Amino acid sequence: MDLKELIRDVPDFPKEGIVFKDITTLTKDAEGFRAAVDRIVERYADAGVDAVVGIEARGFIFGAVVAYRLGVGFVPARKPGKLPAETVRAEYELEYGTDAVEMHRDSIAPGQKVLIVDDLLATGGTAAATAELVEKLGGEVVAIAFLVDLAFLNGRAKLPDCEVFCLVEYDSE
Repeated sequence: MDLKELIRDVPDFPKEGIVFKDITTLTKDAEGFRAAVDRIVERYADAGVDAVVGIEARGFIFGAVVAYRLGVGFVPARKPGKLPAETVRAEYELEYGTDAVEMHRDSIAPGQKVLIVDDLLATGGTAAATAELVEKLGGEVVAIAFLVDLAFLNGRAKLPDCEVFCLVEYDSE
């Protein structure tokens, strides 16, 4: 199954000149959604993963199901101020300013092998910050899996020490 065929382009969203890759057309397709999850699970079934971290928000969709299928726990990486207990935080650069992700301080145990899952790799900042959090808590990032890689934005460059696995790649908008 060609997952790329199930992803819709939405021109000029969220602003003029951007072509948004809309994965909701894939997630609503039972076979496409199953195929995407299955491919990630198959890739990491024997990797000794102890936990899956999903990045807010669409990383939750895939990360939770992958964790369930691997028989491991799921940990959310959230935008600041969304988690109720003590957190750790990592900031990353945006085009104009910074943003951050947070995880609960007790979400990853030292030595745990972690698979990070998100829907889209663009500039790599969010994924790099999430990997930093996992390592700050003593975990080991096994890999970072994405549904979509916008390769023309060179996000992999911010993840030089991580295995990066993508199901669909776009070389241009």
